[in-house]
Amino acid sequence: MATSLKIDDALKDRVQHLASLRRRSPHWIMLEAIQQYVEREEARESFKQEALASWVAYQETGRHLTGLEVRTWLNTWGSDGEKALPQCHK
Repeated sequence: MATSLKIDDALKDRVQHLASLRRRSPHWIMLEAIQQYVEREEARESFKQEALASWVAYQETGRHLTGLEVRTWLNTWGSDGEKALPQCHK
């Protein structure tokens, strides 16, 4: 699939300059930028969908952990006294 992309001269110059510094082609720089953007946005969308599903589950069940409970649990990670995930409650 061939795709063309029109960018203004200032951005084109910046891409070319960066490509020169990195000893890469402008094409490589643009492809890398697009790939990173898409991966970041896919991760953001996945996080959003997971948060929405969690909100729906909370509304249906009322089960939750408080922020303090989670922070207390996380503070034990990597220590000799590492604790298991606390149980959700209403």
